[in-house]
Amino acid sequence: MIEMIVNPAAGGGRGVEIAKLAAKKLEELGHKFLLHTTNHPGHATEIARTAAERGAETVIAFGGDGTVHETAAGLRGTQTALGIIPSGTGNDFIKSAGIPTKWEDALSFILSHPARPVNSGMMNETFFLNECGTGFDVLTLDYANKAKKYVRGLLPYLYGVICSIFSYKPYDMRIEIGDDVVLDGKYLVCAIGNGRYIGGGIPITPGAELTDGMFDVLVVDAVPRWVIPFYLPSLMMGTLHKRKPAHLYHASSVRLSCNEMRLNMDGEVLPLAQAHIVCEEDKLLLHW
Repeated sequence: MIEMIVNPAAGGGRGVEIAKLAAKKLEELGHKFLLHTTNHPGHATEIARTAAERGAETVIAFGGDGTVHETAAGLRGTQTALGIIPSGTGNDFIKSAGIPTKWEDALSFILSHPARPVNSGMMNETFFLNECGTGFDVLTLDYANKAKKYVRGLLPYLYGVICSIFSYKPYDMRIEIGDDVVLDGKYLVCAIGNGRYIGGGIPITPGAELTDGMFDVLVVDAVPRWVIPFYLPSLMMGTLHKRKPAHLYHASSVRLSCNEMRLNMDGEVLPLAQAHIVCEEDKLLLHW
């Protein structure tokens, strides 16, 4: 049995249209399925968990990264696999997993690729799938979310970057990476990547792998505001980790401490003073 979860707000209603087309295709192919529509935050998690308890083989998420995140959270620790048909404004995780962007290709991909384990993460006992971090990118996300009402793709994030240059203030932070690295100081970015991309396709941790049991951790030292624009091309090309103020680590766990911290976790911003972030292996099955 295949169960499908669609966020009606995804892509300005595109998610519902694509889900109906996919349902028709599954019917033509002789697959049994159920189609569910979410109606409140966290609903996809509830539906996915119930589907797994019913013994569904696969749950397909129709939407952006938010819908995928919620659906995956409901399937964590079960034998039910996640399938993804992108239909939202942000589709970053699929780029790391090699999932096609067109719904027809994504559906064929799910049906033809057996499920296999993929890394995921836990932050203070809260699930995440793609990326977790704090710093400049969180302020950028604030501005980008406002811009998403008007433009899609990379443009909202680029708008957020430009606005953030004029308003970001680095905070004192303690970063403990694995068992051996302890950093104390002011930092521009601390990005903890299970996946490789944020912001509609920006390769913040381009070397991250989904099966190695490790995060790629990018730490960028605080620099004067006027210097930030000179690093934007490197950010867009995935080479920021090679620049002088940046440091790249590989670890299965990270601890962050900052009294004024705001943490981005798969696009959701949370105010926290302490965060313990752990990479999990074999907790989630994905068609990829």
